[in-house]
Amino acid sequence: MTSLSIDEQLAYLQKGLSECIRVDDLRERLIASQKTGKPLRVKAGFDPTAPDLHLGHTVLLRKMKHFQDLGHQVIFLIGDMTGLIGDPTGRNLTRPPMTRADIDRNAETYKLQVFKILDPAKTEVRFNSHWLGEMKFEQVIQLCGHYTVARLLERDDFAKRYAAQTPISVHEFLYPLAQGYDSVVLEADVEMGGNDQKFNLLVGRELQRDFGQKPQIVATVPLLEGLDGVEKMSKSKGNYVGITESPEDMFKKLMSISDDLMYRYYELLTDLSMAEIATMRERIHSGTDHPMEAKIWLAKRIIADFHSQADAARAADEFNRVVRRGEVPADIQTMALPEGVAVEGGWHVPRLLAKTGVVESVSAANRKLKEGAVEINGEKVGDIVIAAPAGEAIVHVGKKWVKVAG
Repeated sequence: MTSLSIDEQLAYLQKGLSECIRVDDLRERLIASQKTGKPLRVKAGFDPTAPDLHLGHTVLLRKMKHFQDLGHQVIFLIGDMTGLIGDPTGRNLTRPPMTRADIDRNAETYKLQVFKILDPAKTEVRFNSHWLGEMKFEQVIQLCGHYTVARLLERDDFAKRYAAQTPISVHEFLYPLAQGYDSVVLEADVEMGGNDQKFNLLVGRELQRDFGQKPQIVATVPLLEGLDGVEKMSKSKGNYVGITESPEDMFKKLMSISDDLMYRYYELLTDLSMAEIATMRERIHSGTDHPMEAKIWLAKRIIADFHSQADAARAADEFNRVVRRGEVPADIQTMALPEGVAVEGGWHVPRLLAKTGVVESVSAANRKLKEGAVEINGEKVGDIVIAAPAGEAIVHVGKKWVKVAG
């Protein structure tokens, strides 16, 4: 891709960005890089606050990959020191501190996961404890002298907390300064982050200028909406797709998104150009293509990034077989008949459903029976008690399946 013109490179790098500060500066540095053969240094920091990454994190990783596609050097910065502070971005309370053991454990899993997208040969993995942890108290004081409290209180979340008289701990003010100092140490040409990180990234520009460096270009990416299409993707909200989940689970989750959200995922989670996505949208709108097929292709493409093409194809086949054709899943769980299900006259169906876990309670099982949502061996069931099936029974309610040995 290094044969692309500067305008084509800019278009490729700006795809899916929320903001680029400043585009003209990025153009100048791309031209200089092309003339000198010296790649840009592109930094993005990740605090290891959770053991696994989800698709929301990969929006940023994919943009880093796009810089790599053009021959530039990416710095995957693990914030093992800033993670001890706790990023105050978007917080209305002080974030509970993490332990060093938690951070070290999570950092190891991050290193394994990011190379599913990034090219290891074009990636530096750095830990900011290597310089922040070595700073003397005198140096910390000097760093604090580069920024004023008034400037820090311009930050939206700090301003809101200050106005509401919600406590702000002094160490939280150190977070943007520490992140900005990372850019100084790494001599970053570009720093990338979520659009909620804009304040921190701009602090990096100011500190670089104070330290006699050219201020970095700030490139922010949007926060990816979760499966609900409303809230940002988050494990705590349960609307996420983890990149270490099984291909089958990833496929089922991705097929649940709306058609409108599908285009958003194409933009932020694939390498397709905006022109290609626009053409796809037009073909679907005109009825030439079906949105279901486009969604299947999206799911297969995403799964192949984190597993393999064969895994993606197998997950698609399983989805088509189970969901679209209503066949029994290949990995159906088998269990013995639970105690209390066998009664006079056969099986007590509500107890069967509750004790096998296909519904959460006997009362929920009764509702499903009334709705006609219960199948046993392919036949709809509406009675409380049924004759005991001969041999094994396949129980199906909604997306839940189980095989029961009589």
